[in-house]
Amino acid sequence: MLSAKSLFQEILDNDDSFRLFCSIAASGESQGGWENARIAALVPDSERDMAPKITRHGADEDKHGRIFNALLKKRGLEPVPVPPETDYTMLLEQRGIGLAHDKLKSDEQLTVQDIVTYLSHSRVTEQRASEQMDLLRKYFADHPDIGRAVKMISADEDNHLAYCHEELLSFAAQGHGRAIQRTLRECALSEIRIYRDVSLAVMAHMGRILGWPRPKAAVLAAGIHAVYAWERLAGWRRMVSLKMPERRDALGGPATSAPEFA
Repeated sequence: MLSAKSLFQEILDNDDSFRLFCSIAASGESQGGWENARIAALVPDSERDMAPKITRHGADEDKHGRIFNALLKKRGLEPVPVPPETDYTMLLEQRGIGLAHDKLKSDEQLTVQDIVTYLSHSRVTEQRASEQMDLLRKYFADHPDIGRAVKMISADEDNHLAYCHEELLSFAAQGHGRAIQRTLRECALSEIRIYRDVSLAVMAHMGRILGWPRPKAAVLAAGIHAVYAWERLAGWRRMVSLKMPERRDALGGPATSAPEFA
């Protein structure tokens, strides 16, 4: 029976597919770490109290990248180059979601609107990350090889999402509500298209590695298109709502380490 659990188990059991999966994940997390580090360095004076939280966000992302690379090393595998069509973070940046890398590479201080854009982008992408890791935690929390990594990363992604909700609500109370909602909607509608395209590309690569028959590949592609259709119709709305999280100040304090992985 074709299910999310059986699909990922198949990817996990094959060295080549597992290597591609971890390489893609590590690359995206490391890129997110760099972006957050630059944002923390350039945060405007009026929002300097946010810098430690942004730094913590970036440190978590760096840690996740190290964890995925450590999982590869544990199996005696080396990372592989990430195919451009599977590079989620690069494609987001190319589509103008979030802050442009040219801006982050400069030494010019960011504006408050830039911080609102960063938080809105993060709120959308962290929703996706939280949901994906929750799915992996559901099926693989007790897995002897990846269980600890899945639980740690999942908890971090939940904290990142809570942080985005709380900070955006604070900016909304300061009069940025309309800008936040506009940016969230634009980011969400773009993200669901990119996620569809990346999912199709990743599944195509996995299919070639694992030798999936054409009917199986077609069913998986149809499922990805069905998810996109639902998200385009209504599902994107879950990415733009804001509510005060149960856990407040989720990124207050230093990042947790992962010595058992990296």
